[in-house]
Amino acid sequence: MHNLNNQEAPMSVEQAKTCIEKMKTDEAFRERIMALDTPEDQLKAIEDAGYDCTSDEINEAGAEVAAGLVRGATNDRLKPG
Repeated sequence: MHNLNNQEAPMSVEQAKTCIEKMKTDEAFRERIMALDTPEDQLKAIEDAGYDCTSDEINEAGAEVAAGLVRGATNDRLKPG
């Protein structure tokens, strides 16, 4: 049973984060997805690659990844050097 107050992201958002990471590191995968004409076709290709997430979850995951990058950069600047 899921705890609604749990701070962990739903599994599909985690899948979306994994997909984003693959797009960052796998040029062939990224090019194959980005070459498609519509967001619907891109999402279908992502699903065909084994990722179970919606476009909203991909957007949410992207925002979380970006926020983490900003926090990391801020923390690095605040460390005494």
